[in-house]
Amino acid sequence: MNALIERYLQGPADLRKAVAGMTREQLLARPIPGKWSTLEVVAHLADFEPVLADRLRRIAALNKPLLLAADENLYAERLGYQDRDLEEELKLLEGIRGATARMLTNLPAEAMARQGVHSEKGL
Repeated sequence: MNALIERYLQGPADLRKAVAGMTREQLLARPIPGKWSTLEVVAHLADFEPVLADRLRRIAALNKPLLLAADENLYAERLGYQDRDLEEELKLLEGIRGATARMLTNLPAEAMARQGVHSEKGL
């Protein structure tokens, strides 16, 4: 289990390394038409990290909790992903991952065996 938590914690550092040195122009570029820019991807990760952290907490604490779906394309369209600050988004990811990893580390084994029910995908 600890190896999984370590990999989970490593994600923001890997992301930070991947975007290091990119200019604002590079962050906003969409080299493939119809696909998200780098900044939009980072903003998406930052917006959905709290959702995923909540799902983990709900599953750990409750018996088969309902996990609500969200439309990531509507988030990107309506929440100004191209106007976000890269550093702010990265810090948000790091903070949520750190807090969630501490919570996961201290869970009893039975909490790790619980399941949730996704509102679109089921159990």
